Amino acid sequence: MNKYKTLLEGFTAFHHPNHAEQWADLGCGSGVFTEVLANVLPAKSNIVAIDSKTQYLPHAMGNAVSVRFQKNNFETDDLNLPALDGIMMANALHYISSKESLILKLERCFQDNPLFVMVEYEKSQPNAWVPFPIPYANMKALFQQLGYKTIKKLGEQKSVYGEMMYACLISKN
Repeated sequence: MNKYKTLLEGFTAFHHPNHAEQWADLGCGSGVFTEVLANVLPAKSNIVAIDSKTQYLPHAMGNAVSVRFQKNNFETDDLNLPALDGIMMANALHYISSKESLILKLERCFQDNPLFVMVEYEKSQPNAWVPFPIPYANMKALFQQLGYKTIKKLGEQKSVYGEMMYACLISKN
């Protein structure tokens, strides 16, 4: 059982499609949060899991969700993705100094309304592992500035490092 599943428990209250969806998990790492996402997406959805280091992920997770790994740097590379329904970034945005530029780049990946699920640390002070932190209030302000209307906190919990983490759903609608 994934210890972070409670972070996305509120996802289906805000997002409830009646068809399979196409998502990307940017900065997927070992797939811990890819698995969490696969458990809340509709059956037969697809996730393109992207990381700059080669990862070996199962080809299916959660609710019969197919997973395909793609080695890329999501900040600098052309991602060559299918039209997406959503993007998840779990503990990845805090590595990006120019967050606004990245979000504007990623908006081009969506087939319709941009929909993000973000998981980040609720901290303001940078360190070696979180060089550009973005606490929830700053995340909300950033996306509001870019014209996003829906910014909902989905959950919070302590990380294995003792700091609080939060998950939020962000949409232009």
